[in-house]
Amino acid sequence: MSRNIIITGASGNLGSAVVEKFKREGYHIIALTDPKREDFIEEADDSYEVDVTDEGQVVSFVKEFQLQYGELDALALLVGGYGSGGFEKTSQADIQKMFHLNFFSAYHLVRGFLPIMKKQQKGTFLFVGARPALELSGAKDSLAYSLSKRLVITLTEILGEEIKDSPIRSHVFVPSIIDTPPNRESMPDADFSKWVSPVEIAEAMHYAVNTPALRNMTFKLYGEV
Repeated sequence: MSRNIIITGASGNLGSAVVEKFKREGYHIIALTDPKREDFIEEADDSYEVDVTDEGQVVSFVKEFQLQYGELDALALLVGGYGSGGFEKTSQADIQKMFHLNFFSAYHLVRGFLPIMKKQQKGTFLFVGARPALELSGAKDSLAYSLSKRLVITLTEILGEEIKDSPIRSHVFVPSIIDTPPNRESMPDADFSKWVSPVEIAEAMHYAVNTPALRNMTFKLYGEV
């Protein structure tokens, strides 16, 4: 039987690394991409254009999944984005934008697939947090972003309580600066060797999915920063 993993944000820098890792390990890759970008994920077994911040589109995809597939082994919730700005430069609209992109992109899928995992009595949720959401000294310059990622981490904790008496597991991966082309471009004088790579995060996610003894863990992937 195929081991199915859904990967949102599959065309991004982190998403590409996660797709490659799980594909190499024999998983059936179901990639979700942004309908506005028309991305093609060569290594995916199946691809769907779904705006995961749209509740209705996620509901429709969950129904499609139930028709087309058997069980779901893992759900990697990788859609997200960054926004800078402290108190004086952060509006309500800025906060709503970050909540929409970073929190609801995960919440809609958790709400849709949790009943499926409960029914099959297995499955792993994989979330992405951010260091400033845990170490608040770094949050003052990215207020909306940090608040949204803090909410993602809180979601994982509440979900952990919901599933604590079941075989379902939930993990959150908290990177510092990820070594991606956009981050290099925005910080050209930084020492990139100290950043965490997407490949390292993908390796950690695969390890977490395949280690049943790990339950509801927070993985801090800070590199040397």
